[in-house]
Amino acid sequence: MNSNNNESSLVVSYLLLRKTIGILGIFLPFVLFFGALIIFGTGLQTSISSYYYSGMRDVLVGTLVAFGMFLYSYKGYQGDAKYGKLACVFAIGIALFPTKPAGDVTGIVFIVGYVHAFFTVAFFSTLTYFSYCLFTKSKYDKDKLPPKKQQRNIVYKVCGIIMALCMLGIIIKYVIIGQSEFLGKNLIFWLESFAIWAFGVSWFTKGEAIALLND
Repeated sequence: MNSNNNESSLVVSYLLLRKTIGILGIFLPFVLFFGALIIFGTGLQTSISSYYYSGMRDVLVGTLVAFGMFLYSYKGYQGDAKYGKLACVFAIGIALFPTKPAGDVTGIVFIVGYVHAFFTVAFFSTLTYFSYCLFTKSKYDKDKLPPKKQQRNIVYKVCGIIMALCMLGIIIKYVIIGQSEFLGKNLIFWLESFAIWAFGVSWFTKGEAIALLND
């Protein structure tokens, strides 16, 4: 009896963990935008990371560290835990190495900005892999997947594709177009936001928070 209770508690804990990660992802852009606007009178920033230089710095850093800690606890199927630990390192790296501030910078600030960019791409790449490859795993054979699992896999893959396209858009913006305001100076913010929302929906679904998709 105690063994069953412990197992049930463990399942609930993992589901709650996944829901929490999803909620953090879905609400982060809203919290940063409205918090900065209402509390500090700060307008929309050029990127999610740019809120590091606003009054919402502690919220951004705290949320990234929380992401990292939650992801560190991820287990999944055998061999999957290492990806959670990698994502943890990347999330905390984003928090510790802030993006380059506006204007011309040199020296260590310039280098830190590139380290931040590396951690950001690595973080979202790992989350894309989570959604598209890890979450779609199953104990069932591919041709015997329950209908609800097939539906969830569609959600996971769509979210993974959205995250990948957003990251591609960010790379194109910086590498090909450069720092110009072509397509709007807030384009990176929206690409990052859509990537984070997709990430949140994927984890929310994995946490069985969407009743229509549950078995």
